[in-house]
Amino acid sequence: MPDSTKSIAILANFVASTHSHYLFMKPALLIVDDDEEIRTQMKWGLSEDYNIVQAADRKTAIERFRVHKPLVVLLDLGLPPHANSTTEGMESLAELLEIEPRTKVIIASGQGEREVTIRAVGAGAYDFLNKPVDMDELTLLLKRSFYVAKLERDYAQLHRDSQIEAFHGMIGSSKPMQAVFETIRKVSSSKASVMILGESGTGKEVAAQAIHQLSDRKDKPFVAINCSAIPENLIESELFGHEKGSFTGAEARHIGKIEQAQKGTLFLDEIGEVPLQTQVKLLRFLQEGTIERVGGKETLQVDARILAATNADLKKGMADGTFREDFYFRLVVIELKLPPLRDREDDLRVIGTALLNKFARENGKEGLTFSRTCLSALHQHAWTGNVRELQNRIQRAVIMCSGKSISPVDLELENASNIRLGPSLKEARDNLEKEMIELALKKHDGLISAAAKELSIGRPTLYDLMNKHEIERKP
Repeated sequence: MPDSTKSIAILANFVASTHSHYLFMKPALLIVDDDEEIRTQMKWGLSEDYNIVQAADRKTAIERFRVHKPLVVLLDLGLPPHANSTTEGMESLAELLEIEPRTKVIIASGQGEREVTIRAVGAGAYDFLNKPVDMDELTLLLKRSFYVAKLERDYAQLHRDSQIEAFHGMIGSSKPMQAVFETIRKVSSSKASVMILGESGTGKEVAAQAIHQLSDRKDKPFVAINCSAIPENLIESELFGHEKGSFTGAEARHIGKIEQAQKGTLFLDEIGEVPLQTQVKLLRFLQEGTIERVGGKETLQVDARILAATNADLKKGMADGTFREDFYFRLVVIELKLPPLRDREDDLRVIGTALLNKFARENGKEGLTFSRTCLSALHQHAWTGNVRELQNRIQRAVIMCSGKSISPVDLELENASNIRLGPSLKEARDNLEKEMIELALKKHDGLISAAAKELSIGRPTLYDLMNKHEIERKP
């Protein structure tokens, strides 16, 4: 392959990927018109500012509208199979607005009679332009339409955020969290034991407290114990209690966590760390509802609901003999899985803002906000520590920051947001575009038609780009 051809191919691939990313940053504009020439003219006239999505009929328009979710649609009323009437166009308008009522639909049609205009606007169209469309007029109308649409969308988002209330200490409007809330509502009225699974920092104890608060035991004790934080030789005493003199240092009777949870809820965190001997005694309690204190002879009846949690693989524990199979199946009547924060991207900003406001109030720094680059860095971070990590970083940032907004540096996420090197995307795109054109012209000895074909564009477009980049027609 000649060097010039190879260079063009490499640059084309690079521009394609760069252009794709650049388009992602631009607002989507859906153009619905059965005239391919009009769509092409619109694309080249508007693609500098918008990510142009095209459709030639109602079905395609609806499909692409659902995928790209544009704020603004430019719609021709005369669409196939009834291009000589406004039927398809008006039905498209109705269907688009039914999917998203805030969409700004601009009618661009040759059907310019006053009656048609009134019907379209009455049906929800934002504005109306007659063909042939004046590009200057269209450009201004699009800017106004996108501005209004974005204001309405942002207002709606702020309203939704303000309506999101903590679900018994848990925040989340994402589908995974709504599923968690629904499960909690269902299991709370039951007496069955629940196993809460999730990575460290996902809020397993908060979920357990939510189950307790929604149950008929809410006015009784909620007793939590972290099984991994207690030495193995003391965990039995902590759970079941002990009698005076039952072992060295037992100078008085001690009421264990299970008894303390009488009529209430006992939460066993890190249940996978419980020794096998203690698992046997817990299994008996689950089966019979009775316990004996260490060193005691009296059998005590205790009514306490068991909730447990772990981030360990209990099935692996059963396989290697560190976790009893009969205990597992008695304990895991209902399983509740908490999603990691990386699967809750829709909740990240809401949770972050709630935590920011909370810690700002506690530290006398009301009015703190996240900077734009900080929001970007939040979404780029992996959050392996989940909500607990987010909470710790925001609390530290609030204490340490000196300005009115939280930056990536304050959150110690500066590396995540430092991604822009060299020229802007637009500058890089222009430079590559110019270089590709020069290479193509050089390869074809300045022949416009051959160079345009090489670049997969029309001759008029190539002339426009040459004028834009001040490229002379020389080999």
